[in-house]
Amino acid sequence: MVIKPMIEFCASNMHHGTDRIMKLFEQNDAYEVIEYGCLGNCGECYLNPFALVDGTIVSAETADELYDNILKAIEQQQADREALDKLLDDL
Repeated sequence: MVIKPMIEFCASNMHHGTDRIMKLFEQNDAYEVIEYGCLGNCGECYLNPFALVDGTIVSAETADELYDNILKAIEQQQADREALDKLLDDL
């Protein structure tokens, strides 16, 4: 079973350029993309472009860097899940 990574964006953070990044991810069916009015991370939202990837905050200094950091976070989370699955299979 393939689990789509969930990427959540805050509408209040779009002034950082995250709207463009959100649209890029929305064009790919491999991701579940959700936009909220507020994600409750106002300090982060004010300072930097950010998103939640499967519930984990991912931020960057620029929107383009955020895109790359989101991809890295997804890759790391998938690797962690695979390692955990292998560990559980070995029990």
